[in-house]
Amino acid sequence: MGSLRLTLCTALLAVTALTTPAAHAAQAADTEGTTGVTTTPSSPAPGTDITLRANGCTTRTGTATSAAFVADVRLTATADTQGTLTGETRVRSELKAGSYDVQVTCGDTSRKSVLTVVDQGTRPSPHTSPVAPVQAGGGGTARLASVDEARAAGPGTAQTVTGLVLAGVAAAAAVALRRVRRSRGTD
Repeated sequence: MGSLRLTLCTALLAVTALTTPAAHAAQAADTEGTTGVTTTPSSPAPGTDITLRANGCTTRTGTATSAAFVADVRLTATADTQGTLTGETRVRSELKAGSYDVQVTCGDTSRKSVLTVVDQGTRPSPHTSPVAPVQAGGGGTARLASVDEARAAGPGTAQTVTGLVLAGVAAAAAVALRRVRRSRGTD
């Protein structure tokens, strides 16, 4: 029974391993279209950080420009991606929903893609600055300093009484143990 289960699990694992890359390749081909340029997220809202990927580039660097971006995107290759350049930028926060051209240049090649910016609607707005004060310097350690001050003040009445009771119990146990040893003659 154990070998049958092992065989079935191995077969299932092999089928999964062989079909998953094919499914991802088909999905990537669908989302890239004919330009070989993708964005993540594919339809960002104004103010969203996005990642651009350009496939099929023969150089290790490139540039992506668009009126939708706060700045031009510097695309670079990583060691594990052959012919794929990536870069990050932010969609302008004052944009209206719509389609915006994206121009990708890598080496001697140039291609256009379209970025669809969606209305922010009910999505929470991304914060461009901290929402709450950052605990830094003395302010961040104030909570710990108050604990240290409490420790420096010493134990309270309840801790003192508990300590004395435990010390008394320990002393009584030591005396009882010593009496038992003397009565046996092992002391």
